[in-house]
Amino acid sequence: MTRSSKATPPETSELIVGDYHRILEPDSQWELGSFALPGGGNWQYREPGAVVLVRNGVLQVTAVPYTRGHDRVQILDNAKHMYFSKQRFEVPAGGRITFEIDIAARTVATTPGNLYDGYVSWNLLDLTTGWALDFFTGGDTVATVYGRLPFPGSTPPDTGQARAFCMFNELKSVPTKQGQRHAYRITYDQGADTVEFAADGAVVDRYDHVPDKITGFTAALGLMSEIDIVDGQSVSCHGQGVIGQWGPMRVIVEPAG
Repeated sequence: MTRSSKATPPETSELIVGDYHRILEPDSQWELGSFALPGGGNWQYREPGAVVLVRNGVLQVTAVPYTRGHDRVQILDNAKHMYFSKQRFEVPAGGRITFEIDIAARTVATTPGNLYDGYVSWNLLDLTTGWALDFFTGGDTVATVYGRLPFPGSTPPDTGQARAFCMFNELKSVPTKQGQRHAYRITYDQGADTVEFAADGAVVDRYDHVPDKITGFTAALGLMSEIDIVDGQSVSCHGQGVIGQWGPMRVIVEPAG
């Protein structure tokens, strides 16, 4: 007579992604964000005058004023200084992945009440299909972003009601002020096809019926604007700038039960 055995359930794993004191070194967990250009070359998200400071495990980047712009491609114009994680964080089939981070923002000479004039970003990107799940933090406004975008080199799937889209949700439920730190969490559940956003311990946004099975994310930390190009000319820099702070990022991977 044999004894029956139960399969061991898959285990949840956790990872801390920080080590910002290595951010200028080849062995860093992060690299300057960039995209290959269609006609050749590479566009790098780097403000030449940016000041980088790491203290007590927190990364601070100051870009005052903004100077970088692109006259033809909106996505290249938006981000001024940005780091991409070298690791792509894989989503287990049918499972969940959660990202957590603390962020603070200070803005200088941005238009009051206009988040998109300059802000600090935390982005979870699928650079193959264009998916973007983000928090934007400005001097007086916090927003979530749920979108599928035509990143250079990506191929957005033709699924759902729109192939490319971007939903910005300015959160009245998350008041903020200059330099205020917020704890953010984004959870993508591949099995349930949902995305959940939380700020300071409370769920603040949620999307059901995600039309694709996203298989992984590259994380990004950025200083950005979101001002439309006008008549082939970038108008996103007018003397304003942003100071951003990011704590270490925590990644929790939960395989399907």
